[in-house]
Amino acid sequence: MTDKNDLPVLLVVEDDEGLQRQLKWAYDGYRVVAAHDRSEAIEALRLHEPAVVTLDLGLPPDPDGVEEGFATLQEILRLMPDTKIIVASGHGARESALKAISLGAYDFYKKPVDIDELGLIVARAFHLHEIEEENRRLADGGGSEATVLGSIITAAPEMQKVAKTIERVANADVSVMLLGASGTGKELLARAVHEKSGRKGDFIAINCAAIPENLLEAELFGYERGAFTGAVKSNVGKIELAEGGTLFLDEVGDIPLPLQVKLLRFLQERVIERIGGRQPIAVDTRIVCATHQDLEAMISDGRFREDLYYRLAEIVVKIPSLAERSGDSTLLARHFVNRFGRELNPKVQALSADALAAVDCYNWPGNVRELENRIKRAVIMADGRSVTADDLDLPGTSSQEPDQINLRSAREVADRKAIRQAMSRTENNISGAAKLLGISRPTLYDLIKQYRLQA
Repeated sequence: MTDKNDLPVLLVVEDDEGLQRQLKWAYDGYRVVAAHDRSEAIEALRLHEPAVVTLDLGLPPDPDGVEEGFATLQEILRLMPDTKIIVASGHGARESALKAISLGAYDFYKKPVDIDELGLIVARAFHLHEIEEENRRLADGGGSEATVLGSIITAAPEMQKVAKTIERVANADVSVMLLGASGTGKELLARAVHEKSGRKGDFIAINCAAIPENLLEAELFGYERGAFTGAVKSNVGKIELAEGGTLFLDEVGDIPLPLQVKLLRFLQERVIERIGGRQPIAVDTRIVCATHQDLEAMISDGRFREDLYYRLAEIVVKIPSLAERSGDSTLLARHFVNRFGRELNPKVQALSADALAAVDCYNWPGNVRELENRIKRAVIMADGRSVTADDLDLPGTSSQEPDQINLRSAREVADRKAIRQAMSRTENNISGAAKLLGISRPTLYDLIKQYRLQA
């Protein structure tokens, strides 16, 4: 005998108790949950998370109208956008049904109710919901995320260009400087340089801005016992710890001038001396550094040594901001929802349509780090299966496209951006992207081919 709790849940939102009993009797293959008004419907939605809802638009306190029914419909879709809602109305049935469909309802039925006809509609709704859930599971587990360098999630050509540069220079014995704003993933890229280099030693990272000036030299070069008060034993510095591997100097622009001289000597001669020591120590350590500062301006101001800059910047890689990586914000947002959903709130499985639009439109001044933190908080706060725009609570956007004087050039830039965003929002579904863009599938195929975009 099947346990009722194992059956799929059908929520019936209906003020007519006689019809409620009739529907409960008719649908013995489902666990039917009844609600009389909007508040009961939302409470049942949060408690049972039904796949399908039948909704009478004539609900109290306005049983002779439809506005309360429409409000209930919209709130259900806001909390659980994947729910299939089947509406009924005896008040201007055709107009109300068409409006409900435009608001996101799955289907409609007329009163008086034909149980057999409604049963077929409900069965189709459950079947479609099951197919969509399976597709989402396959997408989540089937490598739908576009990754480069093993761990960096991106589909943007700007970031793929960075990845190709990293792959080319990884095996070369040169210093690499990563330039980019805070939160763009500089340490991930530095790790990628190390992993692709084939060096057998460790990857050691140090944030030069986070360590007081008087301690940074000891952290980098180490010290001998008795070198200063409190040095009760010898200590190996980060440069030595990265022997045979890679040392990542984050925020290298914050290294004080006196220490820049000592670092330059190491880069020139590949030997170091610990504080308090007299014996040169040969070290085979590759340097990868990063900064968000304008080092050339700092050189002009006398705050950074020009000779050190050229030693560190044998290869310079500029990392685009998240706002410059079209489509990546939604791609990353989905990734973080999946990750934090598993870790922090297992019922959360997706982003609603309004949340995706909000993520796509926001400028993300804090880049990937800001996106990650915002999604983490939203997943924790979400009530339904999907993170909504309200959960994200993003401020208004202030982004503005640069002026394009040439009309053809301006159109191509706009087309490329819109196509990448549409493909990202629909997880590379051509039909869905074409619908979102308001064009036909063949037209979208032609544009993808014309602009040499990856479908």
